[in-house]
Formats: sequence, structure tokens, C-alpha cells
Amino acid sequence: MRRTTVRDVMTTAVVSVSPDAPFTEVARELYGNAVRAVPVVDADGRLLGVVSEGDLLRTVERAGDDQAHGLRSRFAQRRDATGRTTAGELMSAPAVTAGADLSIARAARIMHDRSLGWLPVVDVDNRVIGVVGRSDLLTVFLREDAEIRGEVADEVLRDTLHLAPGRVEVQVDDGVVTLAGTVGTRADARLAVRFAERLEGVVGVVDRLTYEVDERVADSAVAPMY
Repeated sequence: MRRTTVRDVMTTAVVSVSPDAPFTEVARELYGNAVRAVPVVDADGRLLGVVSEGDLLRTVERAGDDQAHGLRSRFAQRRDATGRTTAGELMSAPAVTAGADLSIARAARIMHDRSLGWLPVVDVDNRVIGVVGRSDLLTVFLREDAEIRGEVADEVLRDTLHLAPGRVEVQVDDGVVTLAGTVGTRADARLAVRFAERLEGVVGVVDRLTYEVDERVADSAVAPMY
């Protein structure tokens, strides 16, 4: 079954700064590139930490009164309010990262659990090779309905559950899969729904399956359930 990884969706044009980059340069990179955080890397591209808009703003003891000049003006006004002036001093470290071969499901879980909007992607030497954000992870839901239907019919029903073609009707509408038909056992019906739910791009599954044998009842005829 299809398994999209971070490598498939990450952005490789990464904006980064060196640890000795001054406060104003970091602010300029954030503002100029319309990003909320940048990796801090050494001369070899190895990740040292991350500087976010929040890291800059947390160095300020109180907000300025003038809110009308945008992010660049706010950063400039607040520069003198902090004694920490370089990316190396401002950054959060160690950074939470993702490997390129990590599944997007796992990357999404990390972001959710750590309340992060993006992750730096590093190689085995901890060099930054990309970044992945929440919006990147949503690309799996852009799959065509026909593609999802083919995967359900071929890989779930035929190859995994070994059901004869046509025994289960598969319809997909805007990512919602509907399964209708009769399968051999209750377990087959439950597995068909469960496997379909796990496919990338599937928003939900409507279960209209029936089954010929409820193995729980059949088993109880031999060994009563307690």
C-alpha cells in the first residue's frame, strides 16, 4: 500500500541562519521569507537549533505601543530590549527533527504532540536537507477518488483479503469510501473497513458490508463464550 514519507512532501529550499547571525538578520529572514522559524546551522549545514518568531518575541519584556508598522518594525523596536542578540543565543535547542524516510503520519503525530507547526528534516549526519510543515502533510488528501478506489479494490480487497472481484462494491466520493456487499465472515468485514480507513487520502469509510458467518456465534457452538 502507498506510504508517503517526509521526503515526498518536504520543501528543500531551506532558509537558514548561522549561529552568529545578529537579531536583525534573523528578523529580516523571517519577515522577508514569510516564515515563522528558521534552522540555525553550522558551516557544514549541521543543525544546531531553531529560531522562531516566538523566540525573538519572548526576549522582549513588554510589547511596544505601536502595532501599526508590521513585523519588521516591531522587531527593530524591540532589539534593544534584550541582551541576547545572535541566533545562537536566541535559538531553541536541541531541535525536534524528522528524517526524510519518516512516514507523514508519524511526522504529523510528532507535530501534534509537541505543538509544532513544522519540522527540520535532517540526514544521518544531522545536516538540514529540508523542512516539512502541516500544510505539506495535508497533500495526501489531494489524491484522486479513482486512485483511492483502485487501491481499495486491488490492494485491500483482492491482494490482502483475497476476495473475488465484484464481491464488494467500492465507491469513493471526495475521499469518503463506501463499501457494500457480502463477505465471508464478520472478521473480513471489519478488516476491510479498518484497512480502508488507513489508506492515505481516505477521509472516512461508510460500512455497508454484510457477512455470511459470524465466527463468534460459530465458535460458541463448540466452546460456549463466558
